[in-house]
Amino acid sequence: MSTEETNNENQTAETAEATEAAESAEKTAPVEMVQISLNGGKKTLARADHLQFKEWPSFNIGDTVKVHYRITEGDKERIQVYEGAVISIRGEGLSRTFIVRRVSHDVGVERIFPYHSPSIAKIEVSRRGKVRRAKLFYLRQRSGKSARIKEAFDARAMEAAKAKKSGGKKKKDTRKASKKREEAAATATTEAE
Repeated sequence: MSTEETNNENQTAETAEATEAAESAEKTAPVEMVQISLNGGKKTLARADHLQFKEWPSFNIGDTVKVHYRITEGDKERIQVYEGAVISIRGEGLSRTFIVRRVSHDVGVERIFPYHSPSIAKIEVSRRGKVRRAKLFYLRQRSGKSARIKEAFDARAMEAAKAKKSGGKKKKDTRKASKKREEAAATATTEAE
């Protein structure tokens, strides 16, 4: 066999492999590329099962949140609820974390949670806080009333809370409102005649 024939056989084998690879790539689902921030630099990675971005309800600095965290002890798994004020949110992408502070038995306890952690079952926002700082580290030196955070006034949330409290029922008519309604109905009937 000459060298030319060998080269031709190698080329046909390479092209056959390339077409097989292209066909198999077409059969699989398209790979979604995700841009993440890692150690100050930006990287583009293919999204995989271990790179799952979580979507939690929006919360901000000063909000009181309940973090439902999965804890595995041996072969058992349970969910522990950690409630406290969010004093810091830092980072972006997969490296985003937030710090939750609470006072337990007169001792301040802070815990850092990775935002996209698979160990977090869910996050609930208990109340919205009104603060004027990006980080609330000054709360570490405060205790008692001076460590409180004002609650932000949200009209829609107040209405939803009232509706939930009353069971979604409408308020009872006052006497004035019912009299006005009766008078309007009476005038409408007289005009119709």
